[in-house]
Amino acid sequence: MFPRLFPDVEESTAVLEMGIQLQYAKESSPLQFLLVGDREEDFFIIQDLLGRTPGGLIPRLDHVRTFEDALACLDRDNYELILFQHEPEDGICMRLLRALRERGATIPFIFLSEQADEATIADLAELGACDWVGKSELNEASLSRAIRYATNLHHQELQNKAAEQMLTKLLRAVEQSADLVMITNREGVIEYVNPAFEALTGYQQEEVIGQTPRLLKSGQQDPALYRELWETILAGNVFRGVLANRRKSGELYYVEKTISPVRDAEGSITHFIASDRDISERRKLEAQLAQSQKMDAIGKLAGGVAHDFNNLLMVISAYAELMLDSLAAGNSLRRNVQEILTASRRAADLTRQLLAFGRKQMQALQVLDLNWVIQEVTQMLPRLIGEDIQLTVVPGRDPGRVKVDPVQIEQIILNLATNARDAMPQGGSLTIETAHVKLDESYVQRHSMVVPGEYAMVAVSDSGHGIPHEHQTHIFEPFYTTKEEGKGTGLGLATVYGIVKQNGGYIWVYSEPGMGTCFKIYLPCVQQPAEKFPLPAPTEEARGGSETILLVEDENAVRQSESEFLRLNGYTVLEAKDGKDAIRITQQHPGTIHLMVTDVVMPHMNGGELAQTLLVQRPAMRILFVSGYAENTVLRYGVDLTGRFLQKPFSLKRLARKIREALDTQAVAASAGS
Repeated sequence: MFPRLFPDVEESTAVLEMGIQLQYAKESSPLQFLLVGDREEDFFIIQDLLGRTPGGLIPRLDHVRTFEDALACLDRDNYELILFQHEPEDGICMRLLRALRERGATIPFIFLSEQADEATIADLAELGACDWVGKSELNEASLSRAIRYATNLHHQELQNKAAEQMLTKLLRAVEQSADLVMITNREGVIEYVNPAFEALTGYQQEEVIGQTPRLLKSGQQDPALYRELWETILAGNVFRGVLANRRKSGELYYVEKTISPVRDAEGSITHFIASDRDISERRKLEAQLAQSQKMDAIGKLAGGVAHDFNNLLMVISAYAELMLDSLAAGNSLRRNVQEILTASRRAADLTRQLLAFGRKQMQALQVLDLNWVIQEVTQMLPRLIGEDIQLTVVPGRDPGRVKVDPVQIEQIILNLATNARDAMPQGGSLTIETAHVKLDESYVQRHSMVVPGEYAMVAVSDSGHGIPHEHQTHIFEPFYTTKEEGKGTGLGLATVYGIVKQNGGYIWVYSEPGMGTCFKIYLPCVQQPAEKFPLPAPTEEARGGSETILLVEDENAVRQSESEFLRLNGYTVLEAKDGKDAIRITQQHPGTIHLMVTDVVMPHMNGGELAQTLLVQRPAMRILFVSGYAENTVLRYGVDLTGRFLQKPFSLKRLARKIREALDTQAVAASAGS
């Protein structure tokens, strides 16, 4: 049955005015009503009743007789009200209401009938009719009442399908939100979580409803943070902060959390709504960036101090060599001097490792087949790792060609193999594999520092005790070691890291305590054809000579020790403390200068500038550059590293070999030209 909004009493024409004019006072054009039915006399009666409305807002009334004509009108025009002459036997009213419902139309519907029983009225109301008027009661008051009631009810219903639609949209937005949404009551008991919550935390909705957010606590926050949180939201304010929570699996995740209080009509807090944004990946990227910046800073420091270290080591080792050569074979002091030399060489190795970590190590780049390099290097591993460790090499099918220094690849493999050996004191297995891989966009999303492309991969895996998670972010830092005191320098993995980075590659570690460790190294592939170069082999003992050598070195102690050694080996040595001094000496020397050995970085004039100046005067003079600075620094001074170059610190015998090599090359060239 239809509830009545107004009593069934006679009303004046003003009531009809209220029923139409007040409802549509904001309308600037005439309203359109539609009458459906066969009785044309009803049309004129209703039109007359509507025409008595004052104020110039008389509705326009259209009349159709059939169901099809009614649908055509509804397709053509926008009607504010439908009046229907209901005849129980024809069923048109029911059909039209069903059609309106199927179309989603929300037009107020009033039917006129004399024979409508309660069952019929209930059916029509269920289909969407707003009111009915008996034909015998049709007058200004009854029509006004029906119109006003129908429009009021219609507007109310519209406000409600609108409220429901808004609620539906809000629910869909929350359900489909990428952020976690959780609603609790005032005591913090969870009443709702959205699918994003389930996806990130691993908890299903039924597992957390009735629980409190404490089940997500990670133990990473100070209890004072939670006190601050509750004080903030209970005071009616919004809490914002970054929290570390724990998934159902036990894994940590990080969120930017916002908690807002929800108030009722009286302003009392009844609920809290928490919105969490997952920033775990962002935190990981920030940590990677911070680690990279820290490693770069340490690398710059290492490169900066290497020059001073190298000069000091040159003095120590050079005078130790001179002393050793001056002592008789049976002299007891030879052992002490030999220890000094051994210590200085170990210090030189550490300096080289620091330079490697700082990506400043000198390189002799060659295009190589990765499998060939690994095969050459691994031949020496059995003696290094021992018989109780099984070595397996699994070369991939065409892993690709890389442009690297083979000596640096040797350093990588030896350092990783040494670490693996130390992680397996009771024996185990060491596996070295190669493969060709393509790092695509999906891989880059997980490793933001990676450039997509083709890479040759080297994997070095062991079955040792593994690396605890808390150490894994620090293992590439120089001097960071988990070994016992005296068992490691903490530069092995730092060296590996530096070499990989210097060659434009990437290195990742995968390890679980008790499950072993795997290092994966990715080196960018090149398209040039590969050549096989043998790894450097020990050279024969250095020979002396009788040529004249110009020795240019700004460090007095280094220059004096080298000069003394070269004179002992038969050479005539002209000493210069810097570039200007070298030019003066050259101009004053009437004879031939066969070779100039010059430091690169010196005050007043660098070695590159000095060489260019003197070669104009003495084009036949050979040049040997030496420096304790890193590769990039040397290149800035115009020195061609593909020519004669010697990296400090070096032994005096190595200097002698390099000098002899340069002079012999000169002699061969001169002989060929004669």
